[in-house]
Amino acid sequence: MEQKTAMVIFQPSGRRGQVPIGISLVEASRLLGVDIEAPCGEHQACGKCKVRIEEGVFEKFAINSRSDHTSPFQPEEEKILSYEEKKQGYRLGCVARVLSDLLIYVPESSRAGKQVVSKAARKIDIKLDPGVKQYTVKVAKPTLEEGLADFERVCLELEKKYGLSSLEIDIYALRSLSQALRAGDWEVTLSIWMDKEIIRVRPGIKPNGFGLAIDIGTTTIAGYLCDLETGEVINTISMMNPQVKYGEDVVSRISYHMGNPDGLARMSSDIIEAINNLIDRAVTENAAFDEAKSGSPVFSDIVKEDIIDLTICSNTAMHHILLQLDPQPLGTIPFTPAIHHSISLKCRDLGINIHPGAKIFFLPSIAGYVGGDNIGVMLAETPHKQEAVQLIIDIGTNGELVLGNSEKLLCSSCATGPALEGAQIEFGMRAAPGAIERVKIDPKTHEVDYKVIGRSTWKKYSAPEDMKTRGICGSGILDVVGELFLAGIIAKSGAFSTKGKESHRFRKNEKTGFAEFVLAWKKETCIHTDIVITQKDIRQIQMAKASIYTGCKLMMRRMGITALDKIKIAGAFGTHVDRHLARVIGLIPDCPLEIVTSVGNAAGDGCRVALLNREKRKEADLLCRNLTYIELTMEDDFQNELVSATQFPHMTDQFEHLSK
Repeated sequence: MEQKTAMVIFQPSGRRGQVPIGISLVEASRLLGVDIEAPCGEHQACGKCKVRIEEGVFEKFAINSRSDHTSPFQPEEEKILSYEEKKQGYRLGCVARVLSDLLIYVPESSRAGKQVVSKAARKIDIKLDPGVKQYTVKVAKPTLEEGLADFERVCLELEKKYGLSSLEIDIYALRSLSQALRAGDWEVTLSIWMDKEIIRVRPGIKPNGFGLAIDIGTTTIAGYLCDLETGEVINTISMMNPQVKYGEDVVSRISYHMGNPDGLARMSSDIIEAINNLIDRAVTENAAFDEAKSGSPVFSDIVKEDIIDLTICSNTAMHHILLQLDPQPLGTIPFTPAIHHSISLKCRDLGINIHPGAKIFFLPSIAGYVGGDNIGVMLAETPHKQEAVQLIIDIGTNGELVLGNSEKLLCSSCATGPALEGAQIEFGMRAAPGAIERVKIDPKTHEVDYKVIGRSTWKKYSAPEDMKTRGICGSGILDVVGELFLAGIIAKSGAFSTKGKESHRFRKNEKTGFAEFVLAWKKETCIHTDIVITQKDIRQIQMAKASIYTGCKLMMRRMGITALDKIKIAGAFGTHVDRHLARVIGLIPDCPLEIVTSVGNAAGDGCRVALLNREKRKEADLLCRNLTYIELTMEDDFQNELVSATQFPHMTDQFEHLSK
């Protein structure tokens, strides 16, 4: 029988579905609610609709994607795509047509609806003591009688003026030293890493250098360009992690490495390319950023070579993949990483394009599923320096937990999966324009009011056709489940209740047989279909929230406590969590709402702390050694606790504050 439809998955949006054979990739994207740029009206003229066809078997998505699953390459594409792009699998979305199953990566430049990534830098107190500092010295001109070489002459002045001794010099700095001394009339500005190595030499008295702190998440990457002299954040840049095409969680990416001989190299290359893209944007977008902030482009002349220090935090799997360390041991008991300790490497050795003498400091990894991003959270929130008992929940594709105070600290990880970020949900999507981000449901009429990203007005104040709804993102999904439960539409078990089944918005899908609740009618959407939340979607959220709650409960039990002084929710998703609804569904332990706060991208803030204070790098390694890691899945009653936590808010635990 002739194939009539094909499964097409677009990354990084995560949207997927069956589309008719023969339609263009741009048409397929529109059917699935993914907007690809096509300003020329699909006349094969602008090249803005470039997409990449991913090759291979992607077990996570149960899909075999190949370039010959699209129509043959056309002459129109030859004019626009370079030889290298063609080799890498790029096609024009307006030309290439769907012939069979495909996994398609849409690069950032081709995305019409850019994702909203909440990774803004918070104002936090940081004692300035950066890893790279600037020193200016003026040396005497050489003479025949003296006989000192240029490097030794500079070292003598550095020791005399600043007390620096036993210095080394990077080969790139050494190559520029003699010329810089003579061009600067024997006065030079030196950038010195950790008071140990000269990495940059410039003639005369030069302005300060810059550093970049990068938080590499499973789903998103965020960078913070900082002035190393003042500590000011000059620019914040974020983007999707291109590795999502290999799977939306770390286990899928480890599996991809195991199933593909070049898998590790491909994933590492992708993340390095993304970092370089982030660096390019940090400097090129900087002028507009500063003009908007201060009225004039203060740092508009920054170039990549001005970035002289880099810190990176990530989970352990992202760390290993970037460095091409075999991640396979992370996926099996006892989940052993290749290294716990922090690492400092030359950027040039990894192909990262900042100043060639610059180094990268990688925050240490605690365990197989608790990495340097968790160390970053602790550097920012300092639970190890406070008497109050804090629970910090960093919600992402992999949830990471820290519990304790100055006396004792525990940490663990829980497999939340990507559901809270919009993946594995029928109409789930990343946080981009058109995504439902907030929801309210009337408990009597069951009418749904919602707000979409990119539109300030709620639905009830809008004409239906003005909403242009595409799907629902993480914060909206959590709202929906909480509101369905509060309205009595779903029961404690998560199943649709008798009352819910009587609602005019309830129905059973004719094709799948799944029960579903309509959030947005067809006339309110731009994808020409109703947007629903299904019974299967609710189950996905139940598993994610149960994983987090179980981790919190088991850690509190290990600590011997029943109450908390503070609960902090970190991560981009955590920024948008409704505290009340999080407690209603049992995402967090029962508590007074006033102790629950959002701390934004604490991992990125901690990475910035390590960039701007060298002592915090030592503290990071001390934290890594002194933490107690708990492998939750090895706890005796983990499975029973997980099952109990799937109910709303819990099968047996009493939520006294909630009942009040």
